[in-house]
Amino acid sequence: MYFLIDFVDIVFEVMYWLVIVRVLLSWIPHDPYNPIIRFIYDVTEVVMAPVRNILPLQAMGIDFSPIVVLILLQLTKTLLINLIIGIL
Repeated sequence: MYFLIDFVDIVFEVMYWLVIVRVLLSWIPHDPYNPIIRFIYDVTEVVMAPVRNILPLQAMGIDFSPIVVLILLQLTKTLLINLIIGIL
């Protein structure tokens, strides 16, 4: 069962860092057709789009959805790991 805890931890950490990389990419010019950048956008859009649909439009040009996504990822990871530990 510890493998499952490690797996959940790794999956959420990778997603966490991909969201951070996506935010950093939004600050610099990049080729949106680069396969690596396209992968980052495709994977993170799965969690970013629902949050963007719930949040109001950008305030003063700032998109707050990555902040909410990062918080939700951490909360969900903690909840899942505690649930797995409770099952053990």
